[in-house]
Amino acid sequence: MKLKVHSLLVLFLIIFFIDYAEAITYALSFRYQSTKEFPSLQQRFGSTIGIAPFKDERQEKSYIGIHTPLQGLGTHFESNPKPLEKALQETLGDALSRLGVKVVSDSDWDGTLKSLKNIETDSALTIYIKKFWTEGKGSLFRSNIKTTVQLLIHLGVKSEGKLYMREVDVVKEVTVSRSTPERVEAIINQILSEIFDAYFSSPY
Repeated sequence: MKLKVHSLLVLFLIIFFIDYAEAITYALSFRYQSTKEFPSLQQRFGSTIGIAPFKDERQEKSYIGIHTPLQGLGTHFESNPKPLEKALQETLGDALSRLGVKVVSDSDWDGTLKSLKNIETDSALTIYIKKFWTEGKGSLFRSNIKTTVQLLIHLGVKSEGKLYMREVDVVKEVTVSRSTPERVEAIINQILSEIFDAYFSSPY
């Protein structure tokens, strides 16, 4: 009888520590690689664009998501590199370079029309991150993953003396047999591709 009680106690402690242990954290990489062509992109942006530091305006900045399984350890997600604004800025800058636009860092532009006259490039761009979160919940046979991305894009075009603002808000919910970091990363990259493909096709 004592052995049975002891075994049940050990089992209870194992379940307790599994449920309340610290969640594992995975770093997700952003890769925006469009297969589309944007023939009017240089005409809109000019030959050079200044990328001002992106701004993360979310309340919770430590992570970009979480997955809660039916049982066991939860999983947190963070961007690679950190912080999130740096990861987004790098992937967008790399994409613009591949599309033939020269990208330079422009820490002087504050995203307003007033300071646009002070930039040395043809245009300037910055992004305010309003929401960026992916949340997965596991059940017995499947997992539900809901991802929300809300961005406010500021584009200043010096030759026109105008500031163009675009707010994008995407919510994607999918059900999969099993949630993995690779699958979550692919969902986020698909959303980013949809957002920036649409934006580059018609920035203003």
